Amino acid sequence: MSATTAELYADLDEELAATRRVLERVPFEHWTWKPHERSFSLGQLATHLAELPRFAEVMATTEELDMAAGWDAPSVVGSREELLALFDGRAASMRRVVGELDEARLAGRWRLRMGEAVFLDATRARLLRQHGISHPVHHRAQLTVYLRLLGVPVPGLYGPSADDR
Repeated sequence: MSATTAELYADLDEELAATRRVLERVPFEHWTWKPHERSFSLGQLATHLAELPRFAEVMATTEELDMAAGWDAPSVVGSREELLALFDGRAASMRRVVGELDEARLAGRWRLRMGEAVFLDATRARLLRQHGISHPVHHRAQLTVYLRLLGVPVPGLYGPSADDR
């Protein structure tokens, strides 16, 4: 990583490792389970979380994403091993592209839009922090609630969990 990206994203490896620990616990036998009718299924949420590093990669390597022009369909995952392989590949690619960013690229703007409707328009540095690290942390927290409701031990993320004692 450049000095700039090392400063901005010093916690990236720790956050990715914490996310992997949660994904390792996903009980595939409950893949279609939902805690509420309006919630993602366990499988949808786990797959979304595993794929989120791809979004950071797109932010790092493009000027914008127009969702009206299309976006990758969610991956089809058939096992916990496939889920982890998907995440590991996406995370490795994210680490690589973020590590290659220089100050000029980080200061550049990036946009997410759907045709004329603009949802995000800010510096790449801000959006990578917000949607490359913080957004996955949000979904990871949701997934730990799913695990708790299913009786699956929750791994420690920033220290031991109640299940680690």
